[in-house]
Amino acid sequence: MARYTDADCKLCRREKIKLFLKGTKCETPKCPIEKRPFPPGEHGRSRTKETEYLMQLREKQKARRIYGVLERQFRNYYSEAARMKGVTGENLLRLLETRLDNVLFRAGFALSRDQARQIVRHGHVEVNGKRLSIPSARVRVGDTIQVAEKSRRLQPVLHSIAVNENRSPASWLEVDRDTVKATVRSLPNRADVDIPVQESAIVELYSK
Repeated sequence: MARYTDADCKLCRREKIKLFLKGTKCETPKCPIEKRPFPPGEHGRSRTKETEYLMQLREKQKARRIYGVLERQFRNYYSEAARMKGVTGENLLRLLETRLDNVLFRAGFALSRDQARQIVRHGHVEVNGKRLSIPSARVRVGDTIQVAEKSRRLQPVLHSIAVNENRSPASWLEVDRDTVKATVRSLPNRADVDIPVQESAIVELYSK
């Protein structure tokens, strides 16, 4: 299975913005973008001609990297969003937000989407009482997502809950930290998605 194996911080530097891919590290002075706020590589400090296409490409890359999906996966999400009723850009973000790994992250049971993916892949998560190890699985309204009882004492889970204790989970989720369970109350609207991406630019890119 293809996956990105290089340093996550290089992705933030390439986009010249914090994508919060490393959890709490991104909020400290240790974050590499604080020291080197320019793209990696020998040409990182070179001046780049800003074009409309480049802006659209960067918006697409930001969204893809924030949610940790590959190019083909992202294109498939866009194709599905375009077939749905409503605004294509908002449909796209809704599809990405309702991935199982993202829901685990939004609920505060993981410090990053990478960590959430690992927890799911290792079989520590149950959806509606059944174990599910597919991070890209889509949740629906009414679904309950819970860390399996034997896995609730895992250090990453306990640490994530402690760090996120004073942070509110996503408004479209109902979270019970005592039982490490989240219930999908509704599908997320655009106002519920706090990522620095202009989804309209992504639609324009793929519409060409």
